[in-house]
Amino acid sequence: MRLAPLLLVPVMLAASTFPGRFHVSAAYWVLAVAAAVTFAAGRWWPVAASLLLSALAVPLFAAEAWGLSGLVPYLGAVAVADVAARSDRNRLVVVVTAAWLAALLLGNWLDAHAALWSATNAVTLVAGVGLPILLGLYLRGQRRLAATLRERVADAESRRLAREVAVRAEERTAMARELHDLVAHHMASIVVRIGVAEHVLEDLDPRVVTVLADVHSTAADALADIRRLQIALRDPILGEIAMIEPEAVWAEVDAAVARARAAGFTVVSRVDRQLVGLDAIARLTLLRVTQEALTNVMKHADPSTPVEVDVERRDDGVSVRVVSGVASGSSTSAEGHGVIGMTERLDRVGGQFEVRRTPRDWVVEAWLPTSPTSAVVPR
Repeated sequence: MRLAPLLLVPVMLAASTFPGRFHVSAAYWVLAVAAAVTFAAGRWWPVAASLLLSALAVPLFAAEAWGLSGLVPYLGAVAVADVAARSDRNRLVVVVTAAWLAALLLGNWLDAHAALWSATNAVTLVAGVGLPILLGLYLRGQRRLAATLRERVADAESRRLAREVAVRAEERTAMARELHDLVAHHMASIVVRIGVAEHVLEDLDPRVVTVLADVHSTAADALADIRRLQIALRDPILGEIAMIEPEAVWAEVDAAVARARAAGFTVVSRVDRQLVGLDAIARLTLLRVTQEALTNVMKHADPSTPVEVDVERRDDGVSVRVVSGVASGSSTSAEGHGVIGMTERLDRVGGQFEVRRTPRDWVVEAWLPTSPTSAVVPR
């Protein structure tokens, strides 16, 4: 829409030229093209563009125009409606409206030298100022309503997921407790006893020493795996997600992307499904970070900006990157958007997490190693 006047204005001016009867002056051409370019720039600077269009409208109104060429100054009215629709600051709306009102009054007076407060001018002002403001405020209301509905959908989805996983949370916690009290306890005892045997028993056959060292290493690895399994069992987000099959994780990532699309967002998903080397905890962390990032997108992002979701191999691990547009009036701080929870999850598997805001985008980036470190396994 913003670029349309760049094509339409020259067409309108050309259509208003009749050889021998009327032709658009060179000055009018310059002003009209400048207005079209200014209108296009309003995509990035709506208030400045509206004020400049109001200034350009004065000489355009005063100049001789015929047919479609006379509509060019009313790009200022469209710009006022755009500011009213996009801005949540009423003071800015008042400023651009006052500038447009002054442009209408002064332009009409320069054109016809009529009284500023005539009945004709009153009708012109109501139509030229009132209608754009009403349209802009209506669109603003629709934008706010859409944002509220998206947030409600996201909240409802979060509550639904919470209800589903809460049913299994108690059972999984009990399983983790039993795993710790029984299996982990005995496995730790085996590790300790073999370690003692290696240091106490002397003059052992080298082959026996090798076997004991291998058993000690295997038992220690098994104990670390059991403790990582405890973390997974205590994680309420697991629900029905398989901890072994990677395909189940990709299916859940696809489901999270589908929910964002159903909420009205355009999501471009680039997921490398051939990633290998991720254990159950790493896959769970990858999934949870992606879900949390997309939930924040539905709550806080601009739906008119496409969302990018990238999951790919980077260095010795896997990176997750979610980029979304900054919604009008959104907070400049990322605190409170689940950042602490996601940071803790990545720390648990030896990964990294960052969320930052650029002038136009929110960027969520996470990296997790393909091989978990024993340092992240709690004792």
